[in-house]
Parts: sequence; C-alpha cells; structure tokens
Amino acid sequence: MSTQTPPRYPFAWTPPMQVPEALRHVHSSSAMEVTLPSGDVATLVTRYKDVRALFADKRLSRNIARPDCARISKDNDLFMDPEIDPDPPKHTQVRSLVTKAFTARRIEALRPYVQQVADELLDEMAAGPQPVELNEALAFPLPIKVICKLLGVPAEDRDQFRAYVDGFLSVTKLPPEEVGQCRQNLWKYLGDLIDAKRAAPGDDLVSELIRVRDEEDNRLNDHELHFWCQGLLIAGYVTTASQIGTGTAVLLHHPELVRQIQADWSLVPSTVEELLRTQIMGSSVGTMRYAVEDIPLSDGSVIKKGTSVLLSEEGANMDPEVFDNPFELDIRRQENHHMTFGAGIHYCVGAALARMELQVATESLLRRFPDIRLAAPAEELPRALGGFMEGFTEIPVEW
Repeated sequence: MSTQTPPRYPFAWTPPMQVPEALRHVHSSSAMEVTLPSGDVATLVTRYKDVRALFADKRLSRNIARPDCARISKDNDLFMDPEIDPDPPKHTQVRSLVTKAFTARRIEALRPYVQQVADELLDEMAAGPQPVELNEALAFPLPIKVICKLLGVPAEDRDQFRAYVDGFLSVTKLPPEEVGQCRQNLWKYLGDLIDAKRAAPGDDLVSELIRVRDEEDNRLNDHELHFWCQGLLIAGYVTTASQIGTGTAVLLHHPELVRQIQADWSLVPSTVEELLRTQIMGSSVGTMRYAVEDIPLSDGSVIKKGTSVLLSEEGANMDPEVFDNPFELDIRRQENHHMTFGAGIHYCVGAALARMELQVATESLLRRFPDIRLAAPAEELPRALGGFMEGFTEIPVEW
C-alpha cells in the first residue's frame, strides 16, 4: 500500500489561464484521495456520471458537522453548523421557500434593473482614467447590488457586507482571529437586518422568510432563519462576482473569441455557459459531503461509509466522455450540461439569476468598449489564493 501523501487540493491554476495540470489526469478512475488546506484527506469524485449521481444520492450527507469529517480549513469551520440540518426533509422545506424568490418570471423582471446597474457602472468606467480594475468597476458591484435588492439589504450596507463575506470565506488567507471576527460581524449584521425587516417588512426574500418563521407554524427557528439568510446573501453575490471578473479575463485573453461574439451577439449565452464550464475561478471545496453508507462508483470502486467526499464539478466539466475537446474553450459548444451549478435537489436555486447577470455583464461590456483588452500580461494577474473563490484579484483593462 502506497504511503505517498495525496496531492494538494484545490489544484494549482498554473499557468493562470489554463486548467490545472493535475485536472488533466483525474479521469483514469472515478475518484482519488486529495489533501485539503487543513491537512485532512478527502476523496475527490472526478467523473461526470458519478458526480451527477452523487449530488442526488441520499447516502451522501451534506451534514459535515461531524467529528470524523474532514475539515476544509483548520482555521475556519466553513459550512459546519451543528444546529443546521442541510439534508432532506429540512433542506427540501427550506428550498421550497427560497425558490419562490427565484422564479423565471421574477428573475426576468429583474433584467431591466440589472441592465440599468451595468450601464451606470460602465458609464463610470468610461468617465474615469485608464486602465480600469474590472473587479472593482463592474464584477463585484453588479451582483452585490442585485442580490441586495432581491433580499432587501440597504444600499448603504453593501461595502460593509462585502468585507464581512470576504473574511467569512477565508480558507487560509486570513488569520483565524480575523476570520472569527468577520463571522461574528456578519452574524450580528444579519440579526440586525432580520429585526429591521420584522419591524418593517418589504417585498424581499428576507421579509418572506421572516413571515414564514413567524406566521406559518414556526417552520424555521431563529437560528435556521439566520443561517439561510446568510447563505443566500453569500451565494448570490461572491460566486457570480468572481465569475464575471475572472470569466471576462479569460475571454479577453482570447481576442479572436471576442471578435466572434461582437460579430454575432447570439453567441453570448453559449459563451457564458462555456466560461461557467471551465470554472476558472474556483474549486469544489464547497461540495464537501459525508458518506453514511458504502457507495459504489462507476469504475467498480467503493466509497466507504464514514468517508469525507468532494464532488468535483470541475472534474465533471472536463470529462472527455461527456465533452469533446474538454480543455478547449469553445464558445459555440452545444448541449453544454456542465455541473457548475450542481445537480438534482442541490442544483443552485440562483442559477437563472447568475446566468442573466453574466449575460448582461458580458454583452454590455463588449458593446460599450469594442476594443477592450487586458492591460497586463495574463501570467501577471494575481489570484485570490487561500479563499473559497480563487479568481483573479486584479484585472486591469483598457480600450
């Protein structure tokens, strides 16, 4: 039996615009052991068919607040709350409430607002000096304004909220005492927001969840209400922001693809899907699961009961059995059933909102600045290592 230490995960994105070299070799089997930032070992499931099946498998629990479950970070108890049950039937109950805010009609009704915010941000870009840092100018302000409007967070709180979330999602970037302070600040902020919404409800999701908590047989206790509001605010902001910025950087690294889009704007949706498939801005550390029974995989191997498991969305997205030329960025790719938003009962409820924001941001930017380009070599773009999202922290652009 080999005593070799499993490879580190997340895999290193070097060179910066290409998928990690380690990711090119993970499909020889259904799963592999990896070493997490905490030093704990987990099993990474890598093939599309297995990842898709396991997202819906009841033998794989999302409740990772267990003493024998691997930790993502030794300094941050990410997603570990012993008072929350993230599995059915409680998860199903909460999901049914949240999906009311993310209906196709409601998301489409938000499109004019998203377009307005994007246009205002691009106006500010055009009026300022060059080069412009794309994250601060567009990628982060757009989704935080949108999710704050949807969930009822006051506009004046956006910057404060962003700082709290950044600390909350630290894996190794910040010292543990700073992580702890950010977590406390975010929890207190949300408590104050819930109190304010309870006193003066609005047409927003937080107010709706409070109504359910207070009027409909207490289906959410106070802690659950607090926890799910926190999750929605984070999920609706930081992942989309990272994808807008880093996905755009990848696209600008291929000016020939930009020209194809500008010659045919109908390519924007498929471009967005392909950038999501390549998932250049993060890993799958947030998919941590715990096997409550033995689970066979497609290659005949078995995940043993008690194993800590990561479902590799990026591995699934690069599976050559599903995607032709998987390591090629193909903006005309059809039938792009990537796994970036998960699958089954854990499919991201905000996927439609994220797609809409990504489409608006991509098309608006390329229309407004036809000759936009990176203002620094791709290999010099710094990554946000040590955080839940590992996108580029600085993306200077000019036109």
